[in-house]
Amino acid sequence: MKVTFLGTGTSQGVPVIACGCEVCSSSDKKDKRLRSSILIASPAGNIVVDTTPDFRYQMLREKVGHLEAVLITHSHKDHIAGMDDIRAFNFFQKSSIDIFATEFSQNIIMREFAYAFADFKYPGIPEINLKTISDGPFQINGLTITPIQVMHYKMPVMGFRVHDFTYITDANFIAPEEKEKIRGSKVLVLNALRKEKHISHFTLEEAIALGKELEVPNVYFTHISHQLGLHEEVTKELPNGMALAHDGLTIEI
Repeated sequence: MKVTFLGTGTSQGVPVIACGCEVCSSSDKKDKRLRSSILIASPAGNIVVDTTPDFRYQMLREKVGHLEAVLITHSHKDHIAGMDDIRAFNFFQKSSIDIFATEFSQNIIMREFAYAFADFKYPGIPEINLKTISDGPFQINGLTITPIQVMHYKMPVMGFRVHDFTYITDANFIAPEEKEKIRGSKVLVLNALRKEKHISHFTLEEAIALGKELEVPNVYFTHISHQLGLHEEVTKELPNGMALAHDGLTIEI
């Protein structure tokens, strides 16, 4: 199984225009972060986690020619806004795409993309099948996905474990019983927004501590705001076995 980071950034703390800070003006491509998403490629096909506002460009950049399914972590706009561009895969695959989400997220998706669910469907709209995520594992073309519920302040968010790989974004609390679903992973991806305390995201220090607590040998940090600092500088501060992810990074699981 191969995982590619489509984006490792966030809308949080990013101004409408470049602020001129050292990250915004950096020439290091690892400091150029689109909104957070990953591509999981396996014999089950291509699965994307979240359709960010950058979804179309992310798919073009990685030359993704086929899409089997989408997993939605939660319904904030920086994680679902690109869903309309699924229509390109509908056109070329001549089929609808399964979208796996909780009932809460489904309700938001149906509200935000109401035209895709109207009784009269205008030609060319995205064709999606909503599939409900509950507490238990589910399968996509034989690939087992284990949902992990985390808290984004007061909002439940879904993380996902696939074999020895676990992906969690937009969290600042994980209950003990959900942590047990992560244990034994060989790779953990965890959000680390910035160094300063935040109401709904792990800080870098908190994310490092959690990685150590769960004893995962390889930990990558994502959902990084420009407030965290330069990729090269932050990397020097990280313990062994931990790294900042960057857009385009691919890892084999």
